[in-house]
Amino acid sequence: MEENVLVEMKNIVKTFPGVVALDHASLTLRSGEIHALMGENGAGKSTIIKCLTGVYERDSGDVYVKGVEGNVHCHSTMDAQKIGIATVYQEVNLCPNLSVAENLYIGREPRTKLNTIDWRTMNRKAKELMQRMKIEVDVTRTLENYSIAIQQMVAIVRAVDMDAKVLILDEPTSSLDDHEVEKLFDMMRTLKKKGVGIIFVTHFLEQVYEVCDRITVMRNGGFVGDYSVAELPRVKLVAAMLGKDFDDLASIRKEGEHTVSDETLYKAENLSHRGTIKPFDFSIRKGEVVGLAGLLGSGRSELVRCIYGIDNSQTGYAEMEGKTLKIHTPLDSIRAGMGYLPDDRKLDGCIAGLSIRENICIALQARAGVFHRIPTAKQNEIADKYIKMLQIKTASRETLISQLSGGNQQKVILARWLATNPKFLILDEPTRGIDIGTKTEIQKLVLQLASQGMSVIFISSEIDEMLRTCSRILIMRDGHKVGELDSNEVELTQESVMGAIAGGETE
Repeated sequence: MEENVLVEMKNIVKTFPGVVALDHASLTLRSGEIHALMGENGAGKSTIIKCLTGVYERDSGDVYVKGVEGNVHCHSTMDAQKIGIATVYQEVNLCPNLSVAENLYIGREPRTKLNTIDWRTMNRKAKELMQRMKIEVDVTRTLENYSIAIQQMVAIVRAVDMDAKVLILDEPTSSLDDHEVEKLFDMMRTLKKKGVGIIFVTHFLEQVYEVCDRITVMRNGGFVGDYSVAELPRVKLVAAMLGKDFDDLASIRKEGEHTVSDETLYKAENLSHRGTIKPFDFSIRKGEVVGLAGLLGSGRSELVRCIYGIDNSQTGYAEMEGKTLKIHTPLDSIRAGMGYLPDDRKLDGCIAGLSIRENICIALQARAGVFHRIPTAKQNEIADKYIKMLQIKTASRETLISQLSGGNQQKVILARWLATNPKFLILDEPTRGIDIGTKTEIQKLVLQLASQGMSVIFISSEIDEMLRTCSRILIMRDGHKVGELDSNEVELTQESVMGAIAGGETE
């Protein structure tokens, strides 16, 4: 190994029943380097990390770690920690009911002469440790009192204090706002200066170019290349990830252009929900894609939850195709011809203990009722149809949804609602945390569905994504609908949408 190389993985192979997850994959991390690990969902990013950290045993291949003699085999995450490799996941695996100090020193608490925990010393050391990393928190408060960003930083500080020389950050920014992301990046830069090597797994291209030094691209379980960020334009990075030329998605809009019907499908007047959404009016025409834009906490998700009946409205009324709607539960919405893909697929979308087939068919079964069971043969037919249509990567329709990559899980939840053949589909952050290739597929599908007459609400934090898919964008702020941009009246651009969000009013 080169002198400054911390980790070198060569020709790593890992197979699961029916699936080759890693096909002679490689990864090299150097000291004092922030190294992006990129690829589509299912490319093998998580698998190669798990082979490094002892979660999985690799089938073949070599792993060398600086300071450790010979070919390294970690049999558990504890083995990895002992040789200086630590991982911080998107879902922080600390104890929210314990204090920040307890989480920092759990399992290695300072002791008194009587072998009891020395709370004063532990709290003092914890405070000094956090201050050194420029994180202002009360270390005696329980972790649950702090944001996800702070919890991730506590996990990182704990890892570094345990002499981690390799730090793996797996999608750490997916749930953070811009300010929190910048704080995390400051911390990463500080660790980089101290010689820590950081593997940064992310789907956000802008973040890669802001904070990373090198990029390893994976595709279909294999190694595509190791590049210097400074020498790899964004278009070439995406081409490497997809394995084909990429035209900045400019063609998507052209492919999806169609004439929207003048006929109103759904209309709501004066709907509100106490504490979250002020009274609002909303309408959508057949075949129209309407975007909801606004900052985090603006009320985008709360508005669609009110429309769908997850949160019951306190005022107002709604109608579908001219008929009054009485929506008290999501089941009422399903029966009315509506579908809803929530923003948190793990918490509100995936049913982890069920197979892909069962996850796809469950809304259809709920609409049919408990006494009208859909025959298994029919379920198989439906599942196979959408696995093929959405190109869901799986060994079988009976694979548990929890075993799929994030992007493929998202496709399964989308398939669930497409199977009900809805007239009105609500998509809340349908592309969050998934790769750019799958994002492209979902955007194209949205426009295809709209061209067939389906009405779609599309919520995304990425404005350029809404510009490609939406013909009308509503602006939300503090639970109010404060503006509207219609492509028939103004040109929809990044500037016009950002200006509307910032100014609140559009005319």
